[in-house]
Amino acid sequence: MSPALPTPESVARIIDHTLLKPEATPADVEALVAEAVRLGVFSVCISPSMLPVSVPPGLAVATVCGFPSGKHTAAVKAFEAAGAIANGADEVDMVIDIGHAKAGRFDLIQAEIAAVRAEVPAPKVLKVIIESAALTDDEIVGCCTAAVNAGTDFVKTSTGFHPAGGASVHAVALMSATVAGRAGVKASGGIRTWADAVAMIEAGATRLGVSATTAILSGAETAAAAPAAGTGAAGTGAAGTGAAGTGAAGY
Repeated sequence: MSPALPTPESVARIIDHTLLKPEATPADVEALVAEAVRLGVFSVCISPSMLPVSVPPGLAVATVCGFPSGKHTAAVKAFEAAGAIANGADEVDMVIDIGHAKAGRFDLIQAEIAAVRAEVPAPKVLKVIIESAALTDDEIVGCCTAAVNAGTDFVKTSTGFHPAGGASVHAVALMSATVAGRAGVKASGGIRTWADAVAMIEAGATRLGVSATTAILSGAETAAAAPAAGTGAAGTGAAGTGAAGTGAAGY
């Protein structure tokens, strides 16, 4: 039996509706929450400085840690994560030190993830951002393996702020194959259309981080009426190619 096709409702339930712009205001966050409720998404994802935030029952709150560069010590990341949990976050998306991956020091990556995991105890959720567009396939596998060994709940493609780009079908599929059901896969960075979202889900994404949620979900009806030719913006290229092409992906 073929898997069920994604629907706007099913896709909404795996979306982290995201606002991580440095100029975001409390009013912007209030608007984000209201939009999240209207769209029926899983969570809102906001900067830690915007916590605590009031949300209705059924809407989770996610935040980030070591964001966006990842060039913070493990102790600083753990401290930041602990503060986010104390301020009501349900989920923390941490950024690894990408330099460790480039140096082949996956032991250091595992150690920093473990330090943050200790401050984000279950049932709180930890996601690990590996900045896949900046990594080789071997580095992606090494990062995902380290993350699983450290007890992460999800591996995540991108911050959306790195100049190398955001999520790609190739990276998501490789990450999914590597974690092999031991963790979820969050695709983020450059996902702006319904076709992008579906391509990521079909590649193995179990969570999506997006800011263009309204456009993505409304695009389902258009796509059903007139399927687009080709493979869509997400493409199937190398890990360095983002969902919306190369360059800084954004959310």
